[in-house]
Amino acid sequence: MSTEVQVESAVAEIQYDGVGRCKCSFWFAVVHDVVGVVVMMTGVFGSLVIHDLLIYAGSIIIFLSLIWWVFWYSGNIDVAPEELEDDVGLQAKKSRGLSAVVRRISSRVSSGLRTSFRRAGGGDAPPHRDSRPSTGSQVRNVEVALSTISEVTETTVS
Repeated sequence: MSTEVQVESAVAEIQYDGVGRCKCSFWFAVVHDVVGVVVMMTGVFGSLVIHDLLIYAGSIIIFLSLIWWVFWYSGNIDVAPEELEDDVGLQAKKSRGLSAVVRRISSRVSSGLRTSFRRAGGGDAPPHRDSRPSTGSQVRNVEVALSTISEVTETTVS
C-alpha cells in the first residue's frame, strides 16, 4: 500500500553546486586555514630561532579564519520567501488585532515624547553654537592662583 503525495512549490528553489552561494568566503577560509597550518607546522618542525612566533602566528591565522567560516555559513542559510517578506516589510501591513493596536499606541507615545523633548529643549542634545556668548562683554575674566607642590610644602614647613 503506497500513497503518492505530490508537493507543489510556489517558489522554485535554486540548487547550488559544491560549496554553496558564498564561494569567496569559503575559499578565503580554506586559504587562511592552509596558510595557518603551514606557518604553525614550520614553527613546530623547523629549526628556526623564531619557532614560537611562527606557532603563535599560525594559530592566530587559523583563529581568524573562523570569521570567513561564519560568513560562509550565514550566507548559505535558506529562508523561505514568505518569512522574509514579513520581516523586511514587503507585504502591506495588515491590521492584526491586538498587535496593530499596540503598534499604534507605541508610535503615538514615542512621537509624543520626542516632540515634547524638542519643545522643552531637554534630552541629551549638545548645546548649539547660538547659545554660546557671541560678544566679549558677556565673558568674565577669572583669576586662578597656580602653585606647585614644592611651594605649598615649603610654606607649611616653615
